Amino acid sequence: MTYGARVFWSFDGGARGDWAVTGMTTLAGESLPPVAGLSVRQGGGWLEAPAPVWSLCGVASHLRYTLRDEFSALTARGSPLGRAEARRAALIPISKSEAWWALAQDERRRIYEEQSRHTSIGMEYLPRIARRLHHGRDLGEPFDFLTWFEFAPDHEPLFDELLARLRASEEWTYVTREIDIRLTKRS
Repeated sequence: MTYGARVFWSFDGGARGDWAVTGMTTLAGESLPPVAGLSVRQGGGWLEAPAPVWSLCGVASHLRYTLRDEFSALTARGSPLGRAEARRAALIPISKSEAWWALAQDERRRIYEEQSRHTSIGMEYLPRIARRLHHGRDLGEPFDFLTWFEFAPDHEPLFDELLARLRASEEWTYVTREIDIRLTKRS
């Protein structure tokens, strides 16, 4: 994906999928119905059969709180998605409070990076953990963000550490809905 590109993605939970759901933990707000599998598709459209139990959509676009030098560092250190060794994944849908969205862009940036160090913390786990952020708020979706992570099985403890650090930040006091969906790639 190039900087500024907009790509539509769909995450369909149902009986089947390329990813087996190994756990769904609701950390805040309303949960999603449990599913056994997840399909991740670029470009949208519905699964032919069976129909998904739920479908979450988002647009991967420019990183809204990331400065150019941070973007360059993320690009240089990051890993591509779809690596053969990345047999584990997590989909974490998140919504933030109206108080968050009432803040000006510079105020959200200050909380996001200057106080919570979101990008700085994430950089410490690259390239072992690959990620892509999808925006859903402007599409009228039930979640503001859909965060997709992929990693090797032996990096799952690092992923848990990353999440613990982010969830302990001031930024997370604005989270009103969050579900941690863990996945294993099917052969």
